[in-house]
Amino acid sequence: MKSQDKKAYFVSDVHLGTPALKNNKERELAFVSWLNEIKDDASHLFLMGDIFDFWFEYKTVVPRGFTRTLGKIAEISDSGVEVHFFTGNHDVWVFDYLPQEL
Repeated sequence: MKSQDKKAYFVSDVHLGTPALKNNKERELAFVSWLNEIKDDASHLFLMGDIFDFWFEYKTVVPRGFTRTLGKIAEISDSGVEVHFFTGNHDVWVFDYLPQEL
């Protein structure tokens, strides 16, 4: 696919990990499936906040879970898609892990 035919995708408010919803794994699988569908024709992926629900990141520890999501975003980034992560009010504790690793 030619670069001029590629698209920019935007997503927000996935809220993976929210205790208010019981279907976190199902939502994660659906989100990863969508990421898999767009990866070949994406030039940019904009994660517009609240992808995770209350992401807490420390110097040497990251939150448990959602490895499918993290792995898929890393795969997309490694393939050359520009990934832009914006923090929302539920994931303001993003420091350098996501930008450096993904």
